[in-house]
This record gives sequence, structure tokens and C-alpha cells, in this order.
Amino acid sequence: MASLNLRGVLVADFTIGPLAQAFEAGDHGWSLELHSTSGMNVIAPLLDGSSDLWSAKADFCVVWARPEAMSAAFAARVEHRPAEVEAAIADVDVFCDAVLACRDRGTAVVFVPTFSYPSRIRGHGPLDMTSDRGVGGMLLQMNAHLAARLAGVAGVYVFDTQRWMSGAEPANPTMWYAAKVPYAPAVFQRAATDMLATLRASRGLAKKLLVLDLDNTLWGGVVGEVGWEKLRLGGHDPIGEAYVDFQRALKALTRRGVVLAVASKNDEARALAAIKSHPEMVLSQDDIAAWRINWQDKAANIAELASELNLGLDAVVFIDDNPVERARVRDALPKVLVPEWPVDVTRYADALADLRCFDSVTSSREDSERTRMYVAERERNRVRESVGSVDEWLHSLGTEVTVRLLDEDSFERTLQLINKTNQMNLRTRRVDADELRRWLGAEQRWMWTFRVADKFGDSGLVGVASLERDGDGGRVADFLLSCRVFNRHVEDAMLGVITAHAARVGLAGVAAEYVATEKNSVTLDFLKRSGLTAASPTRFLWQPPQPFTIPPSLKLLGQP
Repeated sequence: MASLNLRGVLVADFTIGPLAQAFEAGDHGWSLELHSTSGMNVIAPLLDGSSDLWSAKADFCVVWARPEAMSAAFAARVEHRPAEVEAAIADVDVFCDAVLACRDRGTAVVFVPTFSYPSRIRGHGPLDMTSDRGVGGMLLQMNAHLAARLAGVAGVYVFDTQRWMSGAEPANPTMWYAAKVPYAPAVFQRAATDMLATLRASRGLAKKLLVLDLDNTLWGGVVGEVGWEKLRLGGHDPIGEAYVDFQRALKALTRRGVVLAVASKNDEARALAAIKSHPEMVLSQDDIAAWRINWQDKAANIAELASELNLGLDAVVFIDDNPVERARVRDALPKVLVPEWPVDVTRYADALADLRCFDSVTSSREDSERTRMYVAERERNRVRESVGSVDEWLHSLGTEVTVRLLDEDSFERTLQLINKTNQMNLRTRRVDADELRRWLGAEQRWMWTFRVADKFGDSGLVGVASLERDGDGGRVADFLLSCRVFNRHVEDAMLGVITAHAARVGLAGVAAEYVATEKNSVTLDFLKRSGLTAASPTRFLWQPPQPFTIPPSLKLLGQP
């Protein structure tokens, strides 16, 4: 993982030191500079902009409050004194205003655990979930309001604290009275794990590809020995049921945008027959973007799969029941995440859920359809192998590129592409939602989105380009394209849209300045063959009336 120096601020109404220790002990590879404050209430330090906590911009902030300290109405309800839910909701609003003040101060990411209270507080017994008397009923409404107030605020993430409370003793009364620590170390460890995963996701470091073994990983038994009919999968068999639940969990991951692939030492025909024919299979071939089913080295196969899907090895996770194969891949491909895997099959689904590496901070239609898009790409490549030339193949696809000026409907997906695209990316500019809106708010700046579709399906919104006036000319601020549509002339069409607009608004020229990263060399290769004039090894120019025609293999639609 890339080495980063992150500044974090921890604000709580209890001793927050154990959370800081959990952050520092986490598996992240970052340098963390943590500042914390603990007091009777979190509101004052959040609102005090002159505090040393805010002497420098924070990369992240944790705001963790106990409901009895944050809300006088809740504290009264715990003591069975009269208290209205409306008063508690008003207290939550004050709390949320303070959180938003922290965010507005420039904090990149803010984590807010939901309100919780010790299990020893029984409230009103069997009436506790009622809103007019119960502690639990009031707390539910407070948390619902908290989530609703902060929903959709860029960079603010609300966590369900109750998820961290599993275990024999989530709270230790002795530690509370001795040191004002309300939770056991395991609670802070789980909290830090979730928050670190969110930080990784916010920086585009979430894993994207899960490569799976087959025998005794997706199903019980060796298909080459027993045949698909006798595999342990589903049925009235606890082991078979566990494999089915594991597959269901994998299928759910694909709906979040995680891509599945297979690397298995097996006979391909027999393995694919099992996937196609077994009645209890949850996953189908259409859920698997690519596979290498052969007797070759799995590390080499995984490298090939990542290359085929245009993903870096640092985006890959490999799951295999065999510890020897795990060790081989771990040694040969150190960038690939290879988690230890339980021997007990009934733990497979839980082990998958424990992997935080797939967490994402955005969700779009393209995410939920990503596997389908890769399957369509597989069909495109199959056709490519059957035609005589690349030009014939491109014409056979019937590609349509729909261009639009950025609008609110495409804002979230555009932001996602800007912060996650690495390879075809001119400057690899990273911005949050507020920064992007501010940038767009200035005059003489334009941003376009590009959606690609062909006879095999809709690839979704896959490209973003932006232009800003720079003196008499223009400068390309963003030029990025998903790896799924490389080398199909979409990038040429994007350049055509930029230059055509520059000519319409009377710019004297356009400059594209390439900023090199570890992964974006393909962008420089494109610029060199694009027809732009190379003013330097990294600066490329266009000047009117130099024409950029739309490649004949695609049709440009929309209103650029």
C-alpha cells in the first residue's frame, strides 16, 4: 500500500486513547499523526476553530459521543424522569451542526459512530422500545435522525456502533470508573478496522477483483474425481449449505461492484460443466468475469487475469482453501492480498464478511453492473479473434458514445471515476465533492461525461474530460477513461469534443500537461499518437484550425 502521512483528530466525551492505539496498531502502512481531546461534551471542541486541534487541516476526524452526555433529554429518560423525544431530536440536531462545522472546516473525512448505551441499562423493561417511555425507543429515533441528517453529506460516514459490541464483555465497568473508558479493547479495534477501511476506500485503494479457487472453495469435493453430480453443494447437508451461503455472499459482492474470477487447477470442461449444470450453484458463468482453469502455476494465472481485466495486482484478492497455493501466490505476487482462510467451511461466509478491503464510499449503477460489463467485454474479445483486423472489429461493435455536460444525475459517478481511475488519466487529480463543485462554480470551466454502449451492452459512464480557460487558451484539467474501453477510439472522440468546444468559444489553443504516476503511462502513449503537437515530452498542444474528426468506427451522440 502507498505510504501516506495522515493527520487525524479524535473527539469524544470519554477517554479516547484506546481508539488511537487501535489506529496505530492497524494494518495500514501509513504514518498517522493523531490529536485527541476528551471531555464532558464534544460540541465545544468541534465548534472552537481556534483550538490546536484545527491548527492544520485534518485528513480525518472521529466524533464519538455517548447519548447521555450529548442529550439532557436522553439522560433524563435513563433516570425515568419525564423527557420528550422531540427534545432528544433537538439535541441531535445541535450535535449534527457541530459535526458539519468540523466538515466545513476542511476535514476530508468525518466518522460518526451511532449512539449506544450499556446493556446493563434495561430502561423500562418490556416497555423500553416504546417512544413515550423507553430508553431504547428514544435511542432508535435519535440514531435514525442522526443518520438522516448526515446522509449524503460528502465525506461524512455514520457507523453502527452496535456492530462493534459483539463478544462476552463489550464494556468493563471497572475501566469506566477508573479511567472513563466505556468499551473493551476489542470494540475500539473493530471501530478502527472499519474506519481504516473507509479511509482506504476514500483514497481509491479498495480491492476490485476477487480470484477464487474451485474445489473445496466454491464447492465441496474435487470435481475431476467425483463428477459434478457428487459435489457437496446445497441439499440436506450442513457442509453443502455452507458452500451455498458462501456463494450467496460472493454474489452479493458482485452487486457492490466487486469482480469475480477463477484460478483453478482443474480440467476446464469439467469445471465449467459443474458451474453450468449443478442445480445448487448460486454463481453462474455470467457472474465470473474471467477464468484460468488449467494445470499451470496459479500465480502466473492470477497475473494474467489481472492483465486481461486491466487491473493492477494491488487491486486483487485471492481465496483458496489450500495453504500451499496461498503461500505460493503470497510469495510470488506480494501486491495481491491473500487472506488466511478457515479450515471450517461453515466459517467461509463469515471470513468473507470480515474482509474490509472491498468497502466502498460510493455506489453507482456502473458498480452493480460491472460484472455484466466484463462478461460483455469477453464477448467483444471473442468476436475480435474471429475478424480480420482491428478496424473491422471496431466497426462490427457499433459503438455509440453519448456526451453530456456534467449534471447532477451523473455527479456521483463522475466523482467516483475522478478518484478511482489510474491508468488512462492525464493528471490523476483527486477531489472530494465540495472541491469539485467549487471548481465547477468558476467561470470558463467545462466538464463532460462520456457513456459508451455497443451491440454487446452498455458500458455505462466511463469517461470524464474537463477544460478551463488559461489566458487566451485552454488547459485540460481532467482527461480520464475507464480501462474497460481502452483502444476503442473513445479517447479520440473525447479529445475531439474538447478541441471542438475550444474552437467554438474562441480559445487560441489547448494544452494537455501529462503528470506521470506509477500507473498512467498508457495516457502518455495515447498523447504521442493523438495528433497533438508535442511541445515537450509531457506537454501537448492543439491550435485551431487543426481538425479532430470523430473516428468512423463510432457514433457520437448527445449535446457536447
